[in-house]
Amino acid sequence: MNLSVAIVHNYYGKHSGEETVVENLASLLERRGVLVYSFSRSSAEIADRLPGKMAAFFLGIHNPLAKREFENFLKEKRPDVVHVHNLYPLISPSILPVCKALGVPVVMTVHNYRLVCPNGLLMCRGEICHRCLGGREYWCVFRNCENDILKSTGYALRTAASRLIRRYLDNVVHFICLSEFQKNILVREGLPADKVSVLANPLSVDDKMDPRQRDSGMTDDWIPASAGMAEKGYVAYVGRISPEKDIFTLLEAARRLGDVPFKFAGDYHRMPEVLKQKPDNCEFLGQLKAAEVASFYKNARMVVLATRCYEGFPSVLLEAMAGGLPIVCSRIGGLPEIVEEGVNGLLYETGNVGELVARIQTFWVNPDFCKKLGEAGRRKLQDKYNAETLMVRLLSIYENAIKKRKNVTCE
Repeated sequence: MNLSVAIVHNYYGKHSGEETVVENLASLLERRGVLVYSFSRSSAEIADRLPGKMAAFFLGIHNPLAKREFENFLKEKRPDVVHVHNLYPLISPSILPVCKALGVPVVMTVHNYRLVCPNGLLMCRGEICHRCLGGREYWCVFRNCENDILKSTGYALRTAASRLIRRYLDNVVHFICLSEFQKNILVREGLPADKVSVLANPLSVDDKMDPRQRDSGMTDDWIPASAGMAEKGYVAYVGRISPEKDIFTLLEAARRLGDVPFKFAGDYHRMPEVLKQKPDNCEFLGQLKAAEVASFYKNARMVVLATRCYEGFPSVLLEAMAGGLPIVCSRIGGLPEIVEEGVNGLLYETGNVGELVARIQTFWVNPDFCKKLGEAGRRKLQDKYNAETLMVRLLSIYENAIKKRKNVTCE
């Protein structure tokens, strides 16, 4: 395909699911003959000292250096389309008018709610919060949502500035949301419905296996997790362990299910207290390597996604489906669009320990039910979320964005 794409992303201080999505997308595009360029920065560049934080405070609103570097990058590479993921704090929305001025259309994947909520989660102090919606970003400062007044103020100012000078609305040709739930919120907040599509993050080239397993060279002995379900050994949690997750509810559920082993794979540096508060049947493994994650899924009986916030499109759900694992998931935000009750998983109300216990126990004592829902998840992955279908839709979005920009230029 004679197409070139510039992927723009500000990496977070620590590797996250968003980074995996960006890297996987680049690989998938290249496999389809698309020429991929990358323009990136990393939040790890910010010194953990006041001068560094102060710089990030202002650069998130406008970064003249990044703007100039990006302009030179566009003139040199001349991509057909720019695909933006995250711009904060070191790239900033200041690059968006540059794209428009040079006639390069911008497609943006909205991974969170940062367009309308300063911290991107629509959450404050452990609870869902919509106070900043409707152009009231000042609530982030009033409530000090980040427990750091400098950071809370910076987040509020950059969100308000982008809204008031229409950096996104006037310069992004098309937005990609990860769920209908997310789209509905953003459209209510002002995004034009005809400029928004819902498209899941593609998982891998071969949806029959976890991409980490493919990359680790372990594909020859890949066995779907649903095989031998009765012998599977534990309840699996995969992902970051942080305050916006429903970790303490899951720990209490584990405490009540004392004979059922639980294993947690993910960085827990933001909640080190979990090690002291965990029951004896819980094991925290920390961040696993690729081959270890593949084995982790393979030996689990089910996957639990416990969260208190509106997630985007957690890759762990697709990975669980790829492995034929049933899912227990929080009933919140757009997650019920992915995990359907009684189809490929079971849902529980966030914070409801009793309901979570019942859901986990239902799977634990019924291997046939586990297998049935796990296989349904694999079918859903293949029918709705397979990489080939999603990439065809993404390429169509690129092509339409290019046509729209050409039409505007001609006028």
